[in-house]
Amino acid sequence: MLTCDHPIPLDRYNDRVEEHLRFTGFYHASQIGAVESQKALVNALIERWHPNTHTFYLPIGECAVTFEDVALILGLLTDSLLVTGMTMSSFEVLEAECLHKSDCARSCIKLTWLRDLKENLHLTDENNIQRYVKCHIMLLIGTILFGDKSRAGVHWKFLPLLRDFGSIRQYSWGSACLAHLYKALCRASRFDCKEIDGPLTLLLSWAWIRLPYLSPLPKESCSFPLANRWRNWERSDRQYRYLTLAHFRKAFDELQEGQFVWVAYTVNRVDPNIISAEIYMQSVVWSATVPFVSFECIEWHATDRYNHILTELPMPSHHPLDTYMYWYRTKFGDRLNLSNLVVQENDEGNQDMDDDNEEQEPQSPPPSPPNPLPQDQPQSSSQYVP
Repeated sequence: MLTCDHPIPLDRYNDRVEEHLRFTGFYHASQIGAVESQKALVNALIERWHPNTHTFYLPIGECAVTFEDVALILGLLTDSLLVTGMTMSSFEVLEAECLHKSDCARSCIKLTWLRDLKENLHLTDENNIQRYVKCHIMLLIGTILFGDKSRAGVHWKFLPLLRDFGSIRQYSWGSACLAHLYKALCRASRFDCKEIDGPLTLLLSWAWIRLPYLSPLPKESCSFPLANRWRNWERSDRQYRYLTLAHFRKAFDELQEGQFVWVAYTVNRVDPNIISAEIYMQSVVWSATVPFVSFECIEWHATDRYNHILTELPMPSHHPLDTYMYWYRTKFGDRLNLSNLVVQENDEGNQDMDDDNEEQEPQSPPPSPPNPLPQDQPQSSSQYVP
């Protein structure tokens, strides 16, 4: 089983910088508390992830984490400039960013050093306040947004994007976070990977919102960002942390239509009054089929694969593409039974699958599904390719 336990200490901030955090677009993300990981659920999701399509394969259809999810779960902006630029590569350039004599390891700045710098700044003038906020943003980037496996450092390539304080909010930090999640899922789906990094808070919150019957007891149902629904969930639902991989495999094997919430953010599920207007203003891009970029990390937002449609009116129930369901049932029958896999512990404590039950590469389905889409529904212009 992949390791994914990364306790993240909360990085609080001085109330005096709240307006500055709002100005940068990182205020909402700063409100997110500690969301304990559920290793078995993360591993079960990885087993259903397909790197070629960037979607989870479920018995009721394809699905994935989208712009809409990252905006509402983490409170990040999604319609702005690409998070990319010149990668810094020298201590001299690092010092030019006013981080003198920083504690670095290769291309990363240690989070402990950033915390010390942040706590020792005196908020007596605008320059120090801006440096304080930049340190806080770097800590967010190095933990809940783009955290690596060590959770000990943050890459200094993000520093130039924070140089102009007034331009920080102009970057699409939400799409960059989503790119890192997709990259982490693709890497974790490899047979030789032993650990997953990336924004696991986003992944777990998405799963609990879309599959509420598999979630722990929410503690703050009216909190924004929505990730805070499960802040410190382990304190009130201790049994949930001990659920096994076999439990979640079986739940996915037996998933029925109606158990997955395709339309998760309607007014009867989320109070619209708790969501910032600046988040809703960017909803026009939530259904866009576009790449998202974070420096060398480039992934694809394939909303066209699972019929995800957003309108200004209340959205109808989503339905999986008939082409996908035809391919799925041709390939796996009515159910892909991963719970039948034989799991054995190897010498390093990881779990190996029985070779006879390994999932094969999906093949392309016949040119057309048996039941064509009704004429009044939008149809995909390209052949389904798993």
